[in-house]
Amino acid sequence: MSTRYPFTAVVGMDDLRLALLLNAVSPAVGGVLVRGEKGTAKSTAVRALADLLPEVAVVPGCRFSCDPAAPDQNCPDGPHGSGPGAARAARMVELPVGASEDRLVGALDIERALGEGVKSFEPGLLADAHRGILYVDEVNLLHDHLIDLLLDAAAMGSSYVEREGVSVRHAARFLLVGTMNPEEGELRPQLLDRFGLTVEVSASREPGQRVEVVRRRLAYDDDPAAFAARWADEESALRERIAAARELLPSVMLGDAALLQIAATCAAFEVDGMRADIVMARTAAALAAWAGRTEVSSEDVRQAALLALPHRRRRNPFDAPGLDEDKLDETLEQFRGEDEGADGDDDPDPGPEGPDGGGGGGVPPQGDAPESPAESPESPESPADSGPPDSGPAGPPDTSEAPRPPASPAPAGAGERGAVQAAEPFRTKMLSVPGLGEGAAGRRSRARTDHGRTTGSRRPQGALTKLHLAATVQAAAPHQRARGRSGPGLVVRRDDLRQATREGREGNLVLFVVDASGSMAARQRMSAVKGAVLSLLLDAYQRRDKVGLITFRGKDADLALPPTSSVDAAAARLASLPTGGRTPLAAGLLKAHDVLRVERLRDPSRRPLLVVVTDGRATGGPEPVALAGRAARLHAGDGTASVVVDCESGMVRLGLAGELARELGGSAVTLDALRADSIATLVKDATGTSRRAA
Repeated sequence: MSTRYPFTAVVGMDDLRLALLLNAVSPAVGGVLVRGEKGTAKSTAVRALADLLPEVAVVPGCRFSCDPAAPDQNCPDGPHGSGPGAARAARMVELPVGASEDRLVGALDIERALGEGVKSFEPGLLADAHRGILYVDEVNLLHDHLIDLLLDAAAMGSSYVEREGVSVRHAARFLLVGTMNPEEGELRPQLLDRFGLTVEVSASREPGQRVEVVRRRLAYDDDPAAFAARWADEESALRERIAAARELLPSVMLGDAALLQIAATCAAFEVDGMRADIVMARTAAALAAWAGRTEVSSEDVRQAALLALPHRRRRNPFDAPGLDEDKLDETLEQFRGEDEGADGDDDPDPGPEGPDGGGGGGVPPQGDAPESPAESPESPESPADSGPPDSGPAGPPDTSEAPRPPASPAPAGAGERGAVQAAEPFRTKMLSVPGLGEGAAGRRSRARTDHGRTTGSRRPQGALTKLHLAATVQAAAPHQRARGRSGPGLVVRRDDLRQATREGREGNLVLFVVDASGSMAARQRMSAVKGAVLSLLLDAYQRRDKVGLITFRGKDADLALPPTSSVDAAAARLASLPTGGRTPLAAGLLKAHDVLRVERLRDPSRRPLLVVVTDGRATGGPEPVALAGRAARLHAGDGTASVVVDCESGMVRLGLAGELARELGGSAVTLDALRADSIATLVKDATGTSRRAA
């Protein structure tokens, strides 16, 4: 077994370490979501936590880690007797991004269930993680249905597996830790809410901090065992402190004043639901226990808010995560209890060194760490660092409720205008790729998927996951006499089993090709165009699409954003987009053709949808209109589904966007018709007119 990097040797990342330790003290806090750029030691810190958790007593031979003092009555390996238990280290189970549903929750042997009536169950990762840590790296890349199963189990403390009426339930209580790089896409707000705490980690730019990172990592790589031995005393002390805080936690008093501050803070920041209040209360109690106190203070509530609220403030992918700390302080001061004055003990870990000699703010001792520590790198190949020690977990304050980022004016050169701000986004019409695909699960186009309505059956290819019961019985029925059936049970063979084929929705690659030329440069017009593209980006986010952005103006086209799952990155590029110059429409279409050709090789199952936002004009160079037509026919020849958003306005319209759509083999839609409520509004107006006439 390899030696893990010691938790106490990880320098910097105070907020991350504190959030992990609070969950170790009180798993009811609900886990941690760690957001940060690549190479910031997120995984290193999480994996190091496992060695600090106390040992657990388990029933010998139980695959579900039942506690001998209180075994699970529904355990598939039960019932358990009252024998002595066996102690083992707490597990840390990693969930890979490509895991299947059966690997996560476990699988039933359908053949034995139908033929013998036996519940033969193979446990999954949720069972392995019971009473330990479940770590999901790149949680934002996990399929939505797996995230739903994972978070439901974390919330309920149990996992259910059902296959055609045969069900198994087992306990699944674990400390859930997820890491993600926001550049690769965001989690849905309702999924963000299921994580108890969130922490932002970033790389430091201080050379001294980075030197310490490299020094420690090189020492660990040279001799992991010797490096770990250097930190053995600190690890042991921290392990004992976690155990002491766990014992103290039931004695912590959460007074009415603290509860009022928690409720007032959640109300002031307009978080949805009551989960934030509950998580803040549990976090504040854990902070008090961690500091060795039995009463929750205002500073505990403040720190709990900084850890529990930033991700719950995010309502769409264009909102910046964060918390306005000035507003937080004002709210806490307004609802401060009368018995807690300015001279009260508000520090969760009093003194500069804390009660046990650790760092201030409740973080563990750092040994020989420098005054300005840096975090340990995640891997030898990618040295990492952390933000400044005094940086809070909330990140930049959220100063706007608008669902779009502020425009960053670009310097205007000759023949070009600076960026304009996008108009208000709106709900768009459904745009989809025709036919039946087999791409990644999503919510846009029809596809064969593992989840959805059943449309037929087939012989299973590999492990059976979704049984088609009627087709299986139909296949087995003609052979019952030959198989010597004598009782009521059906004699089923492996060849009789049928896999259900299902139809659901897939996510697509939506490639935007946006005209930023002078013909689009009128301020009000470009604002409307940006608003439309922003609306389509929101729609792509909700439908789990990948997006890419190409802009064309002047003499050439530019790939502003390669295909990615991060729609907020596309919105940021759009916000700073200047306009002006000629209209190289052909260049934009040819650039799109090159991008799609590469993406078909990278991800052949994900079907593309080309969205061209233009008025259809083509200028610059010899025969620009003919060249644009030839470029459009390249996409038509590849069978690429396309939509042209017609941005032409005014009394006289040339219909050039419609011509372009015909060359592409797609359809055209005007900016006004792009709104999902446009048809409903027309019907409503017509109905109102007829009623008034009557």
